[in-house]
Amino acid sequence: MPEPISRTYRAVLAVLAPVVRWWGRLEVVGAEHLPASGSTLVIANHDSYWDPVAIGVAGRERRQIRALAKSTLWKFPGLGPILNAMGQVPIERGMGDAKALQAAIDTLRGGGCIGVFPEGTISRGKMLRARSGAGRLALEVPEARLVSVTVTGTVDIVRFPKRPRIRVEFFPPAGGPPADGEDAKDLSVRLMAEIRERAPIALPGRKRTAARLRSAAEEAESAP
Repeated sequence: MPEPISRTYRAVLAVLAPVVRWWGRLEVVGAEHLPASGSTLVIANHDSYWDPVAIGVAGRERRQIRALAKSTLWKFPGLGPILNAMGQVPIERGMGDAKALQAAIDTLRGGGCIGVFPEGTISRGKMLRARSGAGRLALEVPEARLVSVTVTGTVDIVRFPKRPRIRVEFFPPAGGPPADGEDAKDLSVRLMAEIRERAPIALPGRKRTAARLRSAAEEAESAP
């Protein structure tokens, strides 16, 4: 039976959907790979702050995706209660937040859907190492269905008057579920490598900002 979707989740995505679906000319591929019920772990690339919204809009007719989101979002006045009502899970980035991971594990074991960005933050033009958290969730809840997601085009949302072409694709990992002996780190790295093959890193922001980010990334790569 399909999992109930909260009114707040539906309402927030209904407000934001026109930006992604109409202005962004959203294309959704492989939505059938996102189960309508049952324990599900969604893993995606992260190049824009709009990525969680695009994924939510793409999958909203099938599933409420509870994202592991940076805890600083809860500090914005009035936003915390909305995020809580949407079922989002605050996590301290880079801190090995055991409390947040346990909350995500409990949600998965209860048959819910958790969304994770293994890169931890938006890429900003750099290849980021995949963090082990996504792999830990998959290993802790082996019954959870793994669903990979690529998001492209969201970096162009702010580049008015240029209209973006946003594409969200859901697909099963080519390498399948965790293999025998595969640890959390290796699993996260494998899943992100597959995703990045389909969704190369894209620079966020307006043209000048993107140019600065590209220059900084190139300098970092050339440094000894």
